[in-house]
Amino acid sequence: MFTGIVEELGEVTAVEELDDASRFRLRGPVVTQGAKHGDSIAVNGVCLTVVEHEGDEFTADVMAETLKRSSLGALTVGSRVNLERPMVADGRFGGHIVQGHVDGTGTVVARTPSDNWEIVKISLPAELARYVVEKGSITVDGVSLTVVEAGPEHFTVSLIPTTLALTTLGVKQPGDPVNLEVDVIAKYVERLLGTQGAATREGGR
Repeated sequence: MFTGIVEELGEVTAVEELDDASRFRLRGPVVTQGAKHGDSIAVNGVCLTVVEHEGDEFTADVMAETLKRSSLGALTVGSRVNLERPMVADGRFGGHIVQGHVDGTGTVVARTPSDNWEIVKISLPAELARYVVEKGSITVDGVSLTVVEAGPEHFTVSLIPTTLALTTLGVKQPGDPVNLEVDVIAKYVERLLGTQGAATREGGR
């Protein structure tokens, strides 16, 4: 499990195209400390498994399904990426529950700067809109954020200077894709309420 608190900005150093997957080599001096084969590292919000680790770089395989459902397929050598290791049991819970399972992608629509923060508008797939609420949590490229405004086709977030400086969201421009993961609690609540409703209807027959 992750919390959406990005540990560092990493960099893609190599991309190898395989038959039905891609192999990425990424540089991240912080997240590779103590890393070993089989460990998980979130890359732009996508939970990947460390295949190889040498120095401050690690290699991860990305299967076709992940490339299809996320924006990782658009990464090239030199791309900057948000990196986060899984939360340790006694660590601080700084963000919200993030699984690293991307639900879909959105696109940066607009950026509105101000003196101390920046409002970013992001398009939202219709099937995810019901999980996004004002003042709720959403993960954008692995960054835990609070929703400012929630609409049927978009949402907005407010980015503080630290987020702008230390994550890829500081340089994303209109038209750029971003990975989205909605709050998993909302999905569980929907599932439970749906099941409960069905059971009630069955019992009343």
